[in-house]
Amino acid sequence: MKTIWTSRKRWLFFGLPFTFTRYSLTEEKFILNVGFLNKREEEIRLYRILDLSLRRSLFQRMFGLGTITCKTSDKTVPILIVKNIKDSQRVKELISDLVEKERVRKRVTSREYYSGGGYDADAGHGGDYGFDGDFEGVPDDDDEI
Repeated sequence: MKTIWTSRKRWLFFGLPFTFTRYSLTEEKFILNVGFLNKREEEIRLYRILDLSLRRSLFQRMFGLGTITCKTSDKTVPILIVKNIKDSQRVKELISDLVEKERVRKRVTSREYYSGGGYDADAGHGGDYGFDGDFEGVPDDDDEI
């Protein structure tokens, strides 16, 4: 499968990619690899992404970074936070376009991709099986959302 985009999570200051979190995007899925000694990989099918949002703090804008939050109907990864990436506006638009193409290709109707998902709008997270990009569970105080 052809990789369309790949990047690393970057340090907020200076935007340097000295982390062990790698993001990859193909035509069908978003892949997250985390870790150095203990490695973990998560895969989210693009048609399962329900909503995308982009946040850019003052420091992120100063260093050309941004954070994309993807709300999904995936059971293991209801919220995916793609932290501190370069050219975040372009990447968000790329993900959005690929999500729509994949939904059309798979003939996914709104009933199929809006059911379930585990996202609790009142609580603002995905419950006990949330995901924040660091495999810590749900978004917490050390996450920029």
